[in-house]
Amino acid sequence: MFTPHSPHDDSSVIASVDAIRAQFPALGRREGDVTVAYFDGPGGTQVPRSVADAMTYYLLHHNANTHWAYPTSAETDALLMQARETLADFLGATAGEIAFGANMTTLLFHIARAIGRGLEPGDEIIVTELDHHANVAPWQALAKERGAVLRWLPLDLTTFRHEEGALERLLTDRTKVVALGAASNILGTVSDVARLVRLAKAAGAITVVDAVHYAPHHLVDVQAIGADFLLCSAYKFYGPHVGVVYGRTEATAALDLPRLEPSPDWVPECLETGTQNHEGIVGAAAAVEFLASLAGDVTASRRDRLATAMQGLHERGEQLLTQLWHGLAEIEAVTLYGPPPGTARTPTLSFRVHGQASESVARYLAPRGVYVSHGDFYATTVARRLGFAQDGFVRAGCSCYTTAAEVARLVDGVRALASGR
Repeated sequence: MFTPHSPHDDSSVIASVDAIRAQFPALGRREGDVTVAYFDGPGGTQVPRSVADAMTYYLLHHNANTHWAYPTSAETDALLMQARETLADFLGATAGEIAFGANMTTLLFHIARAIGRGLEPGDEIIVTELDHHANVAPWQALAKERGAVLRWLPLDLTTFRHEEGALERLLTDRTKVVALGAASNILGTVSDVARLVRLAKAAGAITVVDAVHYAPHHLVDVQAIGADFLLCSAYKFYGPHVGVVYGRTEATAALDLPRLEPSPDWVPECLETGTQNHEGIVGAAAAVEFLASLAGDVTASRRDRLATAMQGLHERGEQLLTQLWHGLAEIEAVTLYGPPPGTARTPTLSFRVHGQASESVARYLAPRGVYVSHGDFYATTVARRLGFAQDGFVRAGCSCYTTAAEVARLVDGVRALASGR
């Protein structure tokens, strides 16, 4: 039997799991005599009190539209700039490269439309079989509308990674866009996206990276990755439902963006359509501040504190993932999907229980205080390639508040289901 190291015994420099959990009111929810264990983080994490407080305070004390000559409008302008600076630290960017939107999908459709205005019939767009369809559907639409050719970077079903050498074979002098995911929200696979971006840029392509599943688990460094655009979602890293995009200044300025005539035409606000979700943007910044606070060292820069916190959370996540993987692997009726522990991945695991629909598994576990997701999670091509396009998978993701005891409860619940109890 695999015996995990308990995160409660962790001597790292970041806050203890107990201290983290105390900041999340949702963790007090109960199913019968147990508190709920939230394993649905890959679809949206719970929110610490500080994030909700920041959003409430903005709405009650600063609520206004932007760029007008009275105090609450000026305060809103200042808070939005502060949020750009905070998210810039989160991504390793500058404030002038950060924009916000309703969600990552909406932002990417907007960017793709702008890129599409410069495409000609026969131009090529590369997408991957590993990605969430938010980084597929906009490019499929462009291919149809502009007569472009859509090419697929294939998934290796033995390694659960991109096929080795496939991008090199796909790139041609007609490649105009390469759209990549930094991490798979269904398999947990972390890709060497910096290497893939270098190959794409050497071919002259615009590069777009979906970092929605990557950003909650690894410190993003847009300079090291080198992409023209990188997108993530605050609700995956303990914030509200707001999309965030890094756009390299020159790349954003080159976009032929659809816009209203009187709306801002300068970078980065040209990426933002209409009045933004100000309280959500404030909340996104508060979520980054929450993560930075886990490092404790208030004398360090925010970026350095984020690096410490994310590394500590990554190490704890690896421990939990290893416990979950080994626990489920011991159940004969369970099949696991994704790279094994100890490889480049996130603490997110998809699995199936023989003879059980994925929704049935989730419904069985819920009364036991275990909340898991089910379906294809919009990673439709992955589900199709693995042969489960209709039913999908059960997905469990470990977040900053997950404990070894909760992982054990999940494993015990699946074991009970598999044994017919």
